[in-house]
Amino acid sequence: MSFRKIVILMILAVFLFASMPGVVLAKDKAHDFKPVPAKDVQLVKKAALKGPPPWAGGGKGKKKEGIATGILGEPVSGDRYAIVIGISDYPGSQNDLAYADDDALAMESALIDVYGFSPVNIIALIDGNATATNIQNAIYNLSNMVGADDEVVFFYSGHGARGRADDGDKERIDEAIVSHDGTDIVYIWDGQLKDWFSGFATSRIVFVFDTCLAGGMTDLSAPGRVLNMAASERGYSYEGDIWGHGEFTYYFVVKGMNEGKADIYDHNNNGYKGESFDVVVEEAYDYAKANCQYDKPTVSDEFDNDLLL
Repeated sequence: MSFRKIVILMILAVFLFASMPGVVLAKDKAHDFKPVPAKDVQLVKKAALKGPPPWAGGGKGKKKEGIATGILGEPVSGDRYAIVIGISDYPGSQNDLAYADDDALAMESALIDVYGFSPVNIIALIDGNATATNIQNAIYNLSNMVGADDEVVFFYSGHGARGRADDGDKERIDEAIVSHDGTDIVYIWDGQLKDWFSGFATSRIVFVFDTCLAGGMTDLSAPGRVLNMAASERGYSYEGDIWGHGEFTYYFVVKGMNEGKADIYDHNNNGYKGESFDVVVEEAYDYAKANCQYDKPTVSDEFDNDLLL
């Protein structure tokens, strides 16, 4: 067989392989992040609490009117996946945080130990691994794996930013999560995130943003989704030694989920994975909202009744 025929057969084999259902060529699995043009960009840093707050020792477990209904929504029938991101170590030293990486690890622990997520279904991107390219590829790869009956959690702790970005939406002012490329700061705008999550077959997606300006991420709102945001569209989020975390993560995840402090309603689940509590997302948000003294959490909840991860 001639060399020319061998080359032709190899090309045909590649195209046949690519056309098989569920098969994606390796070169199509990865994207190189492309920053979008933006003007008047301002990096809004998560604030560090100076000294103990007046209520030193933590919140008081207050209960206020919240969004939890006490009625358990439709349980997930498929698999569960998560992308967990925490960036404390930014390029250089002027933008570093103390606890964003710990926030991400606390969320990962809650998903595994409290809610029974499989560790192999969690993509954890911490500090140097949390590049914009890796974040984009994690979302893209999950979008190719997740089915209509599955569930996805996306958690981010780090800095936020605002500016006028050409990110595909009609907003005059856009918000961003702040990532990097290993050398420089990189902004991932709300319109980009909206586009990246538009390809998911499932509507059941939980977002958690522990970042300044988090309330601006409502571009991601859609039926079946719950957005939990540490601050308003113009507000700040805080971290500090008193919590060992961001304030929102401390109450939403550490106290609310891992310690079960947010468990107010009996959802007739008889505990979850052997625990004596079954904290739904809405209860965790309510607990954080009631106890945060510096952060001003906001939420966009378009899931019917209460969501148990």
